[in-house]
Amino acid sequence: MRVLLVEDEVRLAETIRRGLQAEEISVDCAFDGEEGLFKAQEGSYDAIVLDIMLPGRNGYEVCQKLREAAVWTPILMLTARHGESDEARALNIGADDFLSKPFSYLVLVARLRALVRRGSGPRPTAIRVDDLELDPARRTCVRAGNAIGLTAREFALLEFFMRRPGAVLSKQHILDHVWGVDFEGDDNIVEVYVGYLRRKIDGPFGRRPLQTVRGVGYRLLQESS
Repeated sequence: MRVLLVEDEVRLAETIRRGLQAEEISVDCAFDGEEGLFKAQEGSYDAIVLDIMLPGRNGYEVCQKLREAAVWTPILMLTARHGESDEARALNIGADDFLSKPFSYLVLVARLRALVRRGSGPRPTAIRVDDLELDPARRTCVRAGNAIGLTAREFALLEFFMRRPGAVLSKQHILDHVWGVDFEGDDNIVEVYVGYLRRKIDGPFGRRPLQTVRGVGYRLLQESS
């Protein structure tokens, strides 16, 4: 999952970023409303965590501008203020959820995962591609009725593929979303982890849907399509 965090308190933003990254969530940060609006329109994010009290443009303005521009990325708004009027205003201008500071990372992560499952429309809790099923809420993976154990990184990579069946994904696109845009290691890590997945979800079942597209990247074929 890749998230844009728009928060002007640098120390708090860094704390939230570290907390989300510990849950294998890639985080980009913006520190004012203008920067947040630009990144949200130009980048590819699964969700946006948007503070209300921001310099430049406040969170309400950013949210409203994004919806007016038909950017439907799920938005979770943060505020230090309490009151139903703030929550109602956020939801009325197009936010998908609302969280008051202080909050627990457990709740923040759960809400982000719920928003990503819903996307811009109804989305089932479990993701299914043919007989392969992934449940992000329960952190389980099953193929043809057989449970498959995955590490956190393997799970994040498989979820990225399964949300985009049939799409050819470049190595850089995968790195940005699964490892984060600030990853400075060898990009061959993608090939290594694709190999790990193949040995777990394909090989034992005589399947080969996780394919290499030479010179481009990888894709997960949907055999039933």
